[in-house]
Amino acid sequence: MLTLLPQLGIGVVDLAAAFLFLYGLHRMSSPVTAPSGIFVAGIGMAVAVLASFLYAFDVGAAARPNLPANLGLAVVALALGGGLAWWGGRKVAMTAMPQMVAIYNGMGGGAAGAIAAVELFGNKAQGAPALIMTLLGALIGAVSLSGSLIAWAKLDGVINKPVRVKGQQVFNGLVLLATFVVGGYIVVASADNSALILTMPTWIYLFFGCALALGVLMTLPIGGADMPVVISIFNAFTGLAVGIEGYVLQNPALMIAGMVVGAAGMLLTLLMAKAMNRSVSNVIFTNFGEVATRKQGKIKGSLKPTQPGDAGIAMRYAASVIIVPGYGLAVSQGQGKLYEFVKLLQAGGVSVKFAVHPVAGRMPGQMDVLLAEAGVPYDVIFQLEDINDQFATTDVALVIGANDVVNPAARTDKSSAIYGMPILNADHAKQVFVIKRGEGKGYAGIVNELFYADNCNMVYGDAQTVLIKMSEAVRGLGLPAVA
Repeated sequence: MLTLLPQLGIGVVDLAAAFLFLYGLHRMSSPVTAPSGIFVAGIGMAVAVLASFLYAFDVGAAARPNLPANLGLAVVALALGGGLAWWGGRKVAMTAMPQMVAIYNGMGGGAAGAIAAVELFGNKAQGAPALIMTLLGALIGAVSLSGSLIAWAKLDGVINKPVRVKGQQVFNGLVLLATFVVGGYIVVASADNSALILTMPTWIYLFFGCALALGVLMTLPIGGADMPVVISIFNAFTGLAVGIEGYVLQNPALMIAGMVVGAAGMLLTLLMAKAMNRSVSNVIFTNFGEVATRKQGKIKGSLKPTQPGDAGIAMRYAASVIIVPGYGLAVSQGQGKLYEFVKLLQAGGVSVKFAVHPVAGRMPGQMDVLLAEAGVPYDVIFQLEDINDQFATTDVALVIGANDVVNPAARTDKSSAIYGMPILNADHAKQVFVIKRGEGKGYAGIVNELFYADNCNMVYGDAQTVLIKMSEAVRGLGLPAVA
């Protein structure tokens, strides 16, 4: 019966998968509905896999002897991929989530590149338009794969510093030009149908080699501060590559899903670049932090350490508190203890809100996910543009492991690497407490002027440990028990 269904079945299943992708993405636009959106999109992916099996039966009708072997390989691949993803997803720590996202971005690009490779080596892309689209998808997918692997290595600490050499951008341009030249030769040779076609596999290997090298060379010089934007860029690349290969294969599910992911990824990239007051080209083609190598002027004021208990009690007697979470909170896994402390303050009548900067952490939305994991209600979490004006009327701002996103130098110091970047106005609060493990600098490599301000006190230590001590101090005041 399946042999009668493939053509109709594939089309129906593809459309169903595309609908589920779109609906799932729509629900991901809100933190409240995002979990169900992820589940719906996952169902869509399962439906797309079903379409692949129907396609295998359709192809197998013309080459029935190969059908069992092809389906066997598909089942093995599905079991391995699904098993590893399930194990990795359950095992990964919140601090390692950016690395995982980077890897999965790369796998998507690699899958698109693999589809293109099958089309190219099998000489299935007939005609110059189809061949050009296949090569374009192969290029973007390969760049996303190798670039995402480098991004993963940077985030995971395998590569600790940007790799920058003189003339690097010129060399990268030459590699890109070489990739286009090789791709152009493949198109011309395919149309010529001459003896040159016999060397085609070598040229295809060379094309993929250049594309993979380009992804590595593009990503190596980019600093750690730009990794959230880089992850978003490669996410857009992966979606675009998948959409292009879907067009080549005439697969609606791949086209729709790829283009939606590509468009969403590019929009997110633009929003994040805007949040850093930089252009996307500035992220890719310049070395972030170069300005920071200039001599920084002497900062007025001094660091003023205080004890966790004193900071906790001060917040207990405040009328309003705004908390700014940063990567240090994720490193300490202190989000649960933070919410326990927040509930203690709320039980004492303190108004508590959270302020999230668009590029806080190491990937888009990491702080939102971190707070959601701890059970923090969505109605007390605010983005920069919605809460920034409230710092001026707030009694206490508590900064936990954030640095560059609260540095006032972004407003005043034109020599600063972060000058012009929108920041959270934590320094405008009447009192600021900063939880930090030490006196280290942020990603931008500059000292934070906020730490030296008259209204700022430093609370040194691991965020989780400090928050526990704060909670103990507040409980010692005899507040009502918190459910």
